[in-house]
Amino acid sequence: MAVVNMLEAKTRLSQLVEAVESGAEDEIVIARNGKPAARLVSLRSQPRKPRVLGLAKGVFEAPADPYAQDDEVLSLFGLDKPD
Repeated sequence: MAVVNMLEAKTRLSQLVEAVESGAEDEIVIARNGKPAARLVSLRSQPRKPRVLGLAKGVFEAPADPYAQDDEVLSLFGLDKPD
């Protein structure tokens, strides 16, 4: 992520747009007085990384009865069991 000041962005706007269009930069932040003011990004959809299913397989174990501890949790919050 490149950061440019307002004057530089005005001077080099076409070069900055070309950089995000070509993918050389994902985004360019334009700052005013050293503080981020705007973000320049490409409107073309960026290819997303494919999702990996089952990444945490075997790391967590679901309880056989997910509602088994409801009464205990309710008592911790000082609540009564609903009818």
